[in-house]
Amino acid sequence: MFENSNTAPLLASDQHDFFPAEKAEAESQIQLQSKAHQHPINLQDYGKIIVAFSGGKDSVACVLHLLECGVDPSIIEIHHHNVDGEQGDEDGLMDWPVTHSYCQEFAKAFGMAYSESFRLGGIEREMDRNNQPTAAVSIPYIVDGARVLVGGDGKPNTRLKFPQVTADLRTRWCSSVVKISCMDAWLRNDPKFDTGKTLVVTGERAEESPNRAKYHEFEPHRADNRNGLRVKRFIDHWRPVHRFTEKMVWDLIQKYSVTPHPCYILGFSRASCRTCIFADKHQWATIKAIAPEQFMRIAKKEEGTGLTIHRSLSVTELASAGQPYAGSDDAYWIAMGNGKHFTHPIISTDWVLPKGAFGNSCGPN
Repeated sequence: MFENSNTAPLLASDQHDFFPAEKAEAESQIQLQSKAHQHPINLQDYGKIIVAFSGGKDSVACVLHLLECGVDPSIIEIHHHNVDGEQGDEDGLMDWPVTHSYCQEFAKAFGMAYSESFRLGGIEREMDRNNQPTAAVSIPYIVDGARVLVGGDGKPNTRLKFPQVTADLRTRWCSSVVKISCMDAWLRNDPKFDTGKTLVVTGERAEESPNRAKYHEFEPHRADNRNGLRVKRFIDHWRPVHRFTEKMVWDLIQKYSVTPHPCYILGFSRASCRTCIFADKHQWATIKAIAPEQFMRIAKKEEGTGLTIHRSLSVTELASAGQPYAGSDDAYWIAMGNGKHFTHPIISTDWVLPKGAFGNSCGPN
């Protein structure tokens, strides 16, 4: 189905090699054991390089490392997953309102192409799903002036609860549903990936967790089908900062004088969703202080589902036990983070290490 169309058909999974959201992590874990490339990467092999770009420090470092390696910016495409779904006038449930704009402005500053994908309705629609199928994915493949929708016609079932705090992406479904499978849907359904060689770049680092330390640095991507009989698709996956320490990440960002995402300046150590399910009591206290309306939406969702994110404590209880981050009272950056337009220069003339650097990551293990 094309967006805003009532007549065009969906791209059905059985006809277009669509990779279902619910199976994304399961297959990637199987591949983790056996599919690492045994040869070093040669960046000159690829005509297209897609960087999965959250706006966080590690995805920024990925792009800068590509430039350090001499890659021409013209072949790099910054690709962002809008976790709250299609952009509108209202703020989303989970993410920073400014993230979408920050990513766009970053791409513009470095002369790179920009694209985005998202699941219709984002995390909130999936969370509220009651005897309904998971929504379709909107991908940046344009046909007759409209973005193509992939999927959305699966078996109806019910969630009615937040993603749960675990490393298992079948239970912590937010990552698989609104990030991993959105990228896969695009790679598997846009014909531009059926020719030439494509490199997908992501920013996982071994230092972040024992689980991420097991990831291969260089391997075929899940959407790769180079030996296929019906559709051939050559796609590799590279994690260029996998061995980087956080200090190496910040040193590279400082070298290029890149203004970090406002979250870091306000004391956050990760640019994941602002209301990430891994947030600790201090992060919830900060969210309550700088984004009270978004905080209350989460609190009411907990009350409505009868299941708190952290099981034993509600976000209200967590916030009451925590203290807002140092630096989170900066009115300029609060307004920037809460706005939909990143108007600060991407390239800074007075770069300083943000307060959130080297803090508690509050992220997946």
